[in-house]
Amino acid sequence: MGRLLLCTDLDRTLLPNGTAPESANARKNFSHLAQHPQVTLVYVTGRHQQLVEQAINKYKLPQPDYVIADVGSTIYKINDHVWHYQQQWERFIEHDWQGKNANQLHSLLVDLNGLKLQEESKQNTYKLSYYVALNNDHQKIISAMQSLLQQQSIKANLIWSVDQLANIGLLDVLPASAGKRQAIEFLMQQLKFDYSETVFAGDSGNDICVMSSQIQSVLVANADEHVRDAAIKQAQANHQQNTLYLAQGNFMDMNGNYSAGILEGVAHYIPQAENWMRGEK
Repeated sequence: MGRLLLCTDLDRTLLPNGTAPESANARKNFSHLAQHPQVTLVYVTGRHQQLVEQAINKYKLPQPDYVIADVGSTIYKINDHVWHYQQQWERFIEHDWQGKNANQLHSLLVDLNGLKLQEESKQNTYKLSYYVALNNDHQKIISAMQSLLQQQSIKANLIWSVDQLANIGLLDVLPASAGKRQAIEFLMQQLKFDYSETVFAGDSGNDICVMSSQIQSVLVANADEHVRDAAIKQAQANHQQNTLYLAQGNFMDMNGNYSAGILEGVAHYIPQAENWMRGEK
């Protein structure tokens, strides 16, 4: 085969920071794959730059070629550990908000009940993020938010997910053109990768937009059952069942959790890549 654009979420996908056990050799095998000269590695995450760098250091992750951060509202190119903000992505998404930034959008939404603004570090120019208690009707909140934004001719992508460890809902407001799927496809176009050369791995609600698209995707085995059911349902609705793989375990004597699931999914779509995982060129 030729090249591989390997895109993966971090928390509870590549990072073994959930409650499920991690296979002993999984991250080592992942590093073999990521370091192959034909692989372009992209971390796709809700984290901002500083938190991504902390994760790379803490978990001894391979350095990525690109990072899609802040739930797909920012893109960075990484050269020799130096992060280069991709201004062209901001220019691509900024028009959806009619010249407004996240602070100005928040002022439009401040009277909505059930929203708690996340920390300043989790906001940026084109990402507005809230906490929502799980006993609130988040669908009702999202509908009310959509209505308010539409009245201002603002095109927004509202992304719901749940932080299982903190037991809190997360609601991210992005430009309609932004998000994990859109950012991956933007990179695919920029780097001239097609869908057959691209694989994404994830585990959470904000990954479903990718896992129900044309992009070849894998849901790691440790994903929450509700996310698994929602991903399957959405993929079926979009007629994309063939581009969603559910990691099962028993691949290379690993359990399918975290990076083991990523590798299993890559091998499902691109069988030749199994040699790369073993460190073969």
